[in-house]
Amino acid sequence: MVSKILVVDDNPELQDLIRSALAHKGYDVLTADDALQGLELIAAEKIDLALLDVMMPGMDGLTMLSQLREHNENLRVIIMSALNTPETAISALRDQACDFLSKPFEMQQLLSAVESALELNPPDTNIEVLSARPEWIELRVPCDPAAIDPLERLMSQLKTDLPRETRDNVIYAFREMLRNAIEYGGKNDPKKCVEVGYIHTPRVIIYRIKDPGEGFLIESLNHAAILNPEGDPLHHQKVRTELGLRPGGFGILIASNLMDEMIYNERHNEVVLIKYLDGDLLKPNHDIPKP
Repeated sequence: MVSKILVVDDNPELQDLIRSALAHKGYDVLTADDALQGLELIAAEKIDLALLDVMMPGMDGLTMLSQLREHNENLRVIIMSALNTPETAISALRDQACDFLSKPFEMQQLLSAVESALELNPPDTNIEVLSARPEWIELRVPCDPAAIDPLERLMSQLKTDLPRETRDNVIYAFREMLRNAIEYGGKNDPKKCVEVGYIHTPRVIIYRIKDPGEGFLIESLNHAAILNPEGDPLHHQKVRTELGLRPGGFGILIASNLMDEMIYNERHNEVVLIKYLDGDLLKPNHDIPKP
């Protein structure tokens, strides 16, 4: 069955580019020049996914999304915006946008986001927002791998004031540990959820990730790079092959190197990641998280 996608954007050139790219992939594409026209089309047609620009004359895309949610809780929505602020990302999160694309974007980024969004199955895959302030975010994320990329893009909008390298390192560490929580703690079961907390002050960024699993022992992670024997950096890959696991296993090692502190609870189903933003702060000197 062909998916029907609505593009709402007041820029005719961009609208045509998006329509052409989506049609080339076999999607049925409708377009609207403003929010009111878009809402009319959503009321009249069975839309599978809507792409909404934020800055439009009259009603903006975020207001449109908010109004849309009053009557349609499950329509998948991707927000497109050149207004890349924490407030924009938080508003999109709160009203259940399933992805956020910063303009300008490559058309391949959009196609990838569309494909990921169509894999989601709302409301089962909706992210629940428990707290939404730029400095304090709390989320409940379904254990669906399809939620990882969109959430990464949305969360990256909360760090626009950071140097590019720091922002990339922090979001990569977050991504790896979220993937571990969803895959190993939640067994990729969308009916289970991972709790995600985020705190950002001028001096520190803190992530808290709690999975629904029973936890683990560090010494049992033979499939992870963090326990590779000295002189055998790929030992864990042999173990993963024997266990039938996907290639990888570097998540904990990479995250512990990118962040300044990484602390587990006793059960090891909850981890806190800490990145200091003040160069004068004393940073602990350890290579791997303490068991």
